[in-house]
Amino acid sequence: MAEIIELSETLSNQIAAGEVIERPASVVKELVENAIDANARKIDILVEEAGVKSIRIIDDGDGIEAAQVQRAFLRHATSKITSRLDLFKIHSLGFRGEALPSIASVADVTLISAVDGASEGAQIEIRGGKIIDERGASARKGTDITVTDLFYNTPARLKYLKSQSTEMAQIVDIINRLAFSYPHISFRLTHNDNETMRTTGNGNLQQVISSVYGVQVARDMKAITVEDNDFTINGFVSLPELTRSNRSYITMLVNGRYIKNYSLAKALVKGYGTRLMVGRFPMAVIQINMDPNLVDVNVHPQKYEVRLSKEKQLMELLENAVRQTFEQTNLIPDAYQNYLGKNNDDDFVAELNDASAHFKIEHGELGQSFQAQVIEPVIVQKSTDLQEADAQTFAQKYNRHENLNPFGDEEQAVMPGAQTRLDLSEQHDEEGTEKGFPTLDYIGQMHGTFLFAQSEDGLYLIDQHAAQERVKYEYYHQELAQHGLESQKLLVPIVIQYSAVEMLQITGHQAELEELGLYLEPFGRDSVIVHEHPGWFIKGQEEDTIKEMVDWLLRDGSLNLTDFRERTAIMMACKRSIKANWKINDIEARDLIRQLSETKNPYNCPHGRPVVVNFSNTDMEKMFKRIQDSHEAWIEYDNHPF
Repeated sequence: MAEIIELSETLSNQIAAGEVIERPASVVKELVENAIDANARKIDILVEEAGVKSIRIIDDGDGIEAAQVQRAFLRHATSKITSRLDLFKIHSLGFRGEALPSIASVADVTLISAVDGASEGAQIEIRGGKIIDERGASARKGTDITVTDLFYNTPARLKYLKSQSTEMAQIVDIINRLAFSYPHISFRLTHNDNETMRTTGNGNLQQVISSVYGVQVARDMKAITVEDNDFTINGFVSLPELTRSNRSYITMLVNGRYIKNYSLAKALVKGYGTRLMVGRFPMAVIQINMDPNLVDVNVHPQKYEVRLSKEKQLMELLENAVRQTFEQTNLIPDAYQNYLGKNNDDDFVAELNDASAHFKIEHGELGQSFQAQVIEPVIVQKSTDLQEADAQTFAQKYNRHENLNPFGDEEQAVMPGAQTRLDLSEQHDEEGTEKGFPTLDYIGQMHGTFLFAQSEDGLYLIDQHAAQERVKYEYYHQELAQHGLESQKLLVPIVIQYSAVEMLQITGHQAELEELGLYLEPFGRDSVIVHEHPGWFIKGQEEDTIKEMVDWLLRDGSLNLTDFRERTAIMMACKRSIKANWKINDIEARDLIRQLSETKNPYNCPHGRPVVVNFSNTDMEKMFKRIQDSHEAWIEYDNHPF
């Protein structure tokens, strides 16, 4: 057996660093949490080259006494807990005493700190876990710590790091979550001398949401507040119309700590009930306060995972809070305001002029270019790469599908043989009719949602939305495939606002977006402007299509033209199909059934849900007891011969 030895302190710290310090964002998280625990009210985070070159955290907290500065870098040295009992009632973000020694073991760290009332502060420099210099220093109350040359002695970890945009996105995401947790603290994040995010620290959570996600998102958030004997829940949840394609925009905070908990996120989504589209998730910031004895944060060194006592009770409380919030909320959008915002070009230009003045005041040179980038393209329509005649033909071909009314014309079809509002017969090819789909005779409609039809072998129930989704999907799928990467200039450029994390991620995927024909130009700190788009985008759906395109790319990490057209066809089919409680007449219902029978796959909608279910004649007879087991006869059952 090999000799058992005790590892050196430096090696122990490097091993611990493997769990605690995975990337630059881990350093930022640990140091900012230390500042928060030190009662800081203002924290500046200065990052260079996504933290690989330099990370500097400046706070106005309590500071560290000169005599204790060296002790702060000892492993398991902490001021947060003193006994075993303290471990089960953690009030602070940090408590393990691993962060500073772990960071110092894989980087060059310089710390300057002073406490209130001290004649001078202290400065210490540590590299690779060894003290290089320690001396007195003039400093204001608080701590200023700089980390450089990260992972210089662990090249494997350095090699593991992603692109600068990816690493910086991780840092921004962490600061965003901490800002949500502590709205009373002012956070300022700069990257390569460019300010990325700033919060006021006035305690207003909705203003923090505005700083992170934008003003419009903050306006579309609803406040929730609920409590019982064990838990208090406060926060904001988005209206059902404001959703994302993944759960990453759901922020759960327990006693000021950001956690990852699938069960709580599931309870939040469940509270929306059927108000959310399938596959879509809300945006939310939920602050949960509870007795520290009910939560165990000592599960993993990174402390993202926690164990909650009475978790089921908490889930029910959260679900009911969300449900009650929307039961008491009018979710009908203001159609008049929506019309003004999207269809009145004069009003839009006026808003752009107002924005131009604002940018000139607030953003200097950026505002000077506003007129050239936005106002002039509004006034002067540039030539398009897509030929005018082709563009008009393409638009006319889709004209029937652009109307909010999924049937196109407003008039009802009133006589047999007339063209109905569901007529898309030009989309189908001959091979689409060669399958075993039964010939159905329409009977009626139930609750404006389901169609009843019969054939020789039984009763059929058809989900009218799913049926028209399938019909429209195959139409759009075929039409979109016929067009290349022609571009269409916009009379009115589209300006889309994203969070700082999204902006960094978009930058990392810029080349892929351009290959798909989408050019997003930076417009300010947290917006992009679009002057042209692929010619196959549907009129009136340009902004939604761009947002979906970016959403899909950020979620999946890659996207090719074929996949995106496939998904776009699904999206357009869903949005333009009749919904539940939509009454249709007999002619329209028969035409929908006919078109469904001509599709290549009439059995499932593009999302995989069934379109048609069948009750065979035998099934019906069994349900009404017309078919009995061999040991039982009707004449014995109720003395009737039938």
